[in-house]
Amino acid sequence: MSTENLLERINTYASRPNPYPLYAELREHGVARQNDGSYLVGTYHEIAALLHDPRISSDVRHRTDPEEALARSGDLPPSFIGVDDPEHDRLRRLTMRPFGPPHSPGRVDALHADIAAIARELVAGLRDRDRIDIVDDVAYPLPVTVICRLLGVPQEDMPEIRGWTNTVIASLDRSPDEDTAEKRRAGMEARMAMGQYLGALAERRRADPTDDMISALVHDEGPQGRLTQAELMTTLPLLTIAGHETTVNLITNGMLTLLRQPEQLARLRREPELMPSAVEELLRYEPPVQMLPQRTPLTDIDVMGVTIPKGAPLYLMLASGNRDPLRFEDPDRFDPDRRDNQHFGFGSGVHNCFGAPLARVETQVALAALLHHLVEPRLVEDPPPYRHSPILRGPRHLLVTRDAGAAAGG
Repeated sequence: MSTENLLERINTYASRPNPYPLYAELREHGVARQNDGSYLVGTYHEIAALLHDPRISSDVRHRTDPEEALARSGDLPPSFIGVDDPEHDRLRRLTMRPFGPPHSPGRVDALHADIAAIARELVAGLRDRDRIDIVDDVAYPLPVTVICRLLGVPQEDMPEIRGWTNTVIASLDRSPDEDTAEKRRAGMEARMAMGQYLGALAERRRADPTDDMISALVHDEGPQGRLTQAELMTTLPLLTIAGHETTVNLITNGMLTLLRQPEQLARLRREPELMPSAVEELLRYEPPVQMLPQRTPLTDIDVMGVTIPKGAPLYLMLASGNRDPLRFEDPDRFDPDRRDNQHFGFGSGVHNCFGAPLARVETQVALAALLHHLVEPRLVEDPPPYRHSPILRGPRHLLVTRDAGAAAGG
């Protein structure tokens, strides 16, 4: 079958439960030009090199259709994941200051007890139920509660946050059998609405600060100044969405993997100290972010003997690289003991996910709580229904049955 329609086949919803054979097909060619003039790269070492190559731009303004890309943001500037250095570096440094090292090294560690308490509360609410939805009951409410508390979003506004997030994520869907224009318009409107809401919240924190990250962002005066109001209205929605969306998929993909491999599930119950390495392996084996779309070469570049022309849309297929047999031994096997596991679960290079430490902690805590709570869990449906996005891939629901009232260890 022609590789010129690989992206179309990957994006088709029927491929969502198992895109990995298509990634294997891509790796056989390394680089595949598509009918629309875009290029896919699916091999580990080439992806790693491109992620660190300054000739590859993340700036939406360098795309062949910059007007369309910018239109998705409405009147707001691009977020820091949509620009290059030095602008990217400035925005990222300002955003990082109240979140992590070197200026706030203990913020994520300090959240551990709260994350564990939220997880215990969520699973306690499942105690008398014999049928649960991993997504709606645990995988979604845990990280969204954490990120909203971290930022300072009131709990009563979380349903509205979820509605905006779902609309934005839906707008990323590239399914060839659907009209994307309306979804893109709705996504732009949702971004604008979320930006206006969070921008207004930032204004309130400017006048009346509290102990949250939004207050820190609006009051911190670092060597590079502060984020402008427009930059806050772009950055805060990004932090809100990215701060929970990928973690939902990571937790859900993790539980699905363990439910399909009960021997590994039982082993993690016996050896909970393996959970950190198991989560790293899940990030490789079933990554929540499958691809980085629409990178742009600033000049003609050669990849595996193929010239990718300046300006051509470039897709880096992270999930394919994570299963490259030239980099990982027996790559289609889930192995919590895997060593030298330098996966692309959180990307790589200057745009690697700075929320990765928080996502790791949340996933470790959530999976440990679920394994403690669920005794002899059984999937209701396999494969489960998946979300539409081929970029942020994970089940929309993950229904599990088990003996009512049973909990491991009491």
